[in-house]
Amino acid sequence: MIRVLLVLLLLGSVEGRRVRGQRTQSRRTDTPESFPLDFTAVEGNMDSFMTQVKNLAQSLYPCSTQKLDQEMKLQFLRNSSVTCNDGSPAGYYIKESRGSRRWLMFLEGGWYCFSKHTCDSRYETMRRLMSSSKWPPTRTGTGILSPQPEENPHWWNANRVFVPYCSSDVWSGSSAKTDQNDYAFMGSQIIQEVIKELVTKGLDSAKVLLLAGSSAGGTGVLLNVDRVSELLKDLGHGSVQVRGLADSGWFLDNKQYRCSDCIDTISCAPTDAIKRGVRYWHSVVPERCSEAHGGEDWNCFFGYKVHPTLKMPVFVVQWLFDEAQLTVDNVHLTGQPVQESQWRYIQNLGSELRNTLKNVPAMFAPACLSHEIITRSYWMDIHVKGTSLPRALQCWDRSLRNHGNGSSVQAPPRGCPLHLIDSCPWPHCNPTCPTIREQLTGQEMSVVQFLTHLGFDVQRMAQQQGMEPNKLLGMLSNGT
Repeated sequence: MIRVLLVLLLLGSVEGRRVRGQRTQSRRTDTPESFPLDFTAVEGNMDSFMTQVKNLAQSLYPCSTQKLDQEMKLQFLRNSSVTCNDGSPAGYYIKESRGSRRWLMFLEGGWYCFSKHTCDSRYETMRRLMSSSKWPPTRTGTGILSPQPEENPHWWNANRVFVPYCSSDVWSGSSAKTDQNDYAFMGSQIIQEVIKELVTKGLDSAKVLLLAGSSAGGTGVLLNVDRVSELLKDLGHGSVQVRGLADSGWFLDNKQYRCSDCIDTISCAPTDAIKRGVRYWHSVVPERCSEAHGGEDWNCFFGYKVHPTLKMPVFVVQWLFDEAQLTVDNVHLTGQPVQESQWRYIQNLGSELRNTLKNVPAMFAPACLSHEIITRSYWMDIHVKGTSLPRALQCWDRSLRNHGNGSSVQAPPRGCPLHLIDSCPWPHCNPTCPTIREQLTGQEMSVVQFLTHLGFDVQRMAQQQGMEPNKLLGMLSNGT
């Protein structure tokens, strides 16, 4: 209903341009015309515009016999040989949007396992990430998967696909479950099969496919975006513009704060875990990345190593102080206040991450302690240098609009930045960061309380910066 209303609202301006003498191309009569929704003209008063649209749409609901169903529905893969870890069928959730030529395919995250021992433990504690046996019949989208324009202003009207993570292999595996193999690892093949099925549902005539993912799904985007493009070309649909959106999947293969034995997923250093996983999963990585690293395919699981080898454009979203990165680096922020050496390690982590992102043309990196964002309901609230993430993604989309299937990016319009990274040096120095809560009580913490808990010494830091402690506290409170 909202889509119909917006088309009606925009139709007048479209017809007006036509009357003013612009030549109009002949229309196809076999499919309904859809008009791309561009919010640029109303960005200054977006909240008011959305409120009016929602009120008008709700007033039309009585005209309809039933409320619109916006949930994504579960479909199991027709190819039953491509499975989850335990041999149960893999699948995806889909909500088609008739008339839209934009497709959004999201890869779920959720760590990984890299040995029989770690996978057995995962199966006991996180079975939904290894089996489809208890998947619900529908899913409700949030953030960039939301069907509501006030929560998702640029992608609400796209065909939306959610692919559950049940392969535990960072979407890279290619080995089936056999009498010799207790588990299947088929993440790479699951993506390929989903694409083949979506082609029969309208992806064949799509203009844009955005392959998105969070955490392990974000890394999965980096590993698979070029292969998805190649598959569509092989199927005869090379005109589909394939792009990637990697959220919280840009991990570093850095040295842990405290080195530990590689016993389980949490304590194992990222490099050690991935090296074992690549062999255990029979991983498939981008060909150009494998060649660039002499066949040492584990390198391709780390964003700053794989990104320069990719052909398809990828927008990178990454917290500068990612909780998952800190966890595998053995920095634990619960319990006793953080020691000074840990505080320095955390600050250095932010600096290292900035350095790896400096040559990424399209990115959004807030100085926050968090993990994942694009499917959070508050994803519009986070800003870097005054720009929200949805706005930055829209700018990126506009910069790619006329560039087909390639990585070339034209300069964005004025006031439409693509490379957004916080320069302030502390966790949560950005005032729009997600709310911090004390883990035991659930109470909100101020930035100053949070940094004090981390072991931040206001007196010493002020002395190092050559300023009064009260001035530094004011800067911290204001996020400057």
